[in-house]
Amino acid sequence: MAGKVKWVTDIEKSVLINNFEKRGWIQVTESEDWNFYWQPGLGSAHAGSMREESPHGTDRRPRVPGTDLRGDQRRRENGMSVQTIRNVFSVETGYRLSDDQIVNHFPNHYELTRKDLMVKNIKRYRKELEKEGSPLAEKDENGKYLYLDFVPVTYMLPADYNLFVEEFRKSPSSTWIMKPCGKAQGKGIFLINKLSQIKKWSRDSKTSSFVSQSTKEAYVISLYISNPLLIGGRKFDLRLYVLVSTYRPLRCYMYKLGFCRFCTVKYTPSTSELDNMFVHLTNVAIQKHGEDYNHIHGGKWTVSNLRLYLESTRGREVTSKLFDEIHWVIVQSLKAVAPVMNNDKHCFECYGYDIIVDDRLKPWLIEVNASPSLTSSTANDRILKYNLINDTLNIAVPNGEVPDCKWNKSPPKEVLGNYEILYDEELAQGDGADRELRSRSGQAAGPKGGRARDSGRAALTTWK
Repeated sequence: MAGKVKWVTDIEKSVLINNFEKRGWIQVTESEDWNFYWQPGLGSAHAGSMREESPHGTDRRPRVPGTDLRGDQRRRENGMSVQTIRNVFSVETGYRLSDDQIVNHFPNHYELTRKDLMVKNIKRYRKELEKEGSPLAEKDENGKYLYLDFVPVTYMLPADYNLFVEEFRKSPSSTWIMKPCGKAQGKGIFLINKLSQIKKWSRDSKTSSFVSQSTKEAYVISLYISNPLLIGGRKFDLRLYVLVSTYRPLRCYMYKLGFCRFCTVKYTPSTSELDNMFVHLTNVAIQKHGEDYNHIHGGKWTVSNLRLYLESTRGREVTSKLFDEIHWVIVQSLKAVAPVMNNDKHCFECYGYDIIVDDRLKPWLIEVNASPSLTSSTANDRILKYNLINDTLNIAVPNGEVPDCKWNKSPPKEVLGNYEILYDEELAQGDGADRELRSRSGQAAGPKGGRARDSGRAALTTWK
């Protein structure tokens, strides 16, 4: 199609804007005709109330008579996503995006990126597979899923308080981590190991009981991974980038240049340090305030460095198995939300996955971010995020031309850059569910739920 791509964004980040400008794209405002809108992620706290917040869609083709221009300005100031991302696709607004318009979020991406909804959808997915008699839902003699046990035991508060108490009393010495559902960057997170601490939280949040859910911010409480894999005595997690071009059929790509985020203070499971977030939380927004924060490397390691380290200390086979399991976790989490995701043809999404590895080299999915930070804490960080956006745009907007959302969203391999295909449902359907189970992390299902090891890295290809 002729003409230059016209872009809008609410995020003034150089790694974004430099990528747009190098393609010769033209910046416009949201009240003008646009082809490409890069929005911040939907504020999770607003996920349930989006429909009522804005009377206008974002399609400005043609201009809607009577639209409040000052309202447009307010939307630009506040961030378009909280106001209108749902309404872009809302039947009630009567507006439709044109075939030459795309946005960087699926309408209800919060089904994956809001902490409580992610867990809810994964639990539902496991139960459905179990009901179908799928071998993927097989359990061991203790009732744990063999292949789908990748999210720490989690409850929603205040809704699941009684269930949580019951679980807590089974292991009263365990530590739990509380997180507000609608916040990011480590805000509002704290650890507890006594029920009295929950009751104090309830009092401090100005409610007298767990009955009144409408007046209390929703939290998730999860069993804390108290045996994390340590490097140099410090806890770390992985930030991995995953691009989804379509949910039905599911097609997703893994970015090869992820990184590890390290705590600045050595880890200890001691209860005396439960309040020390420099020990427990890897978020850069937290760690950059620590006395030992290193502004040169930013407390980050590349995933390739992690892989080399693990291969040299644990061996190549178990390292390959770990990374295959991480890939498995990501694909299964996407499959869990695919049935409820609004798979709009105008959308793609780059997610930031946070994974913690325990000392048995088992990966745990902690959360998924809809708008991974594009702020650069180091020079290497800036290069990585610039390349991430560049490679994402090469897949989402083929040849940098005015988009046509009717294309098949299956780009040629040569444009993938640092992305690699992680899962393609259309290709996988030819292999069948049994093949998928056998490929799960390089393991084959043996008799009576036993698991036999396969060749780790090659096994992943059977998913694709």
